[in-house]
Amino acid sequence: MTTIELLPIQDVTACCSPVTTEAMTQESAEVLAKSLKAIADPARLRLISMVAAHDGAEACVCDLQEPLGLSQPTVSHHLKVLVDAGILHREKRGTWAYFSLVPGALESVGALIGGVSTVR
Repeated sequence: MTTIELLPIQDVTACCSPVTTEAMTQESAEVLAKSLKAIADPARLRLISMVAAHDGAEACVCDLQEPLGLSQPTVSHHLKVLVDAGILHREKRGTWAYFSLVPGALESVGALIGGVSTVR
């Protein structure tokens, strides 16, 4: 049998940097949780990509229903969740609602996640 001798570590911080510099605030955690919950659905992820890829980076429910293969009320529900989470913007034009990405919304989600998981 082989015996392995480990050297003692004198300064833990020298080899084990903290994952983050400070803990997330309650408000940041709630915002991030709401955003992650909103985008954690495959249909909503597809909606985000479809809106971003559409002409002018905006789309009407009528443009999204058929390619997604869901009913109009279901698509509208998913879009409302994304609007409520601050990921999409809704603009009413006559009888139609047009949706576009909120500038920087996805980057903000990434930054909040990055603040938690950044290893130095």
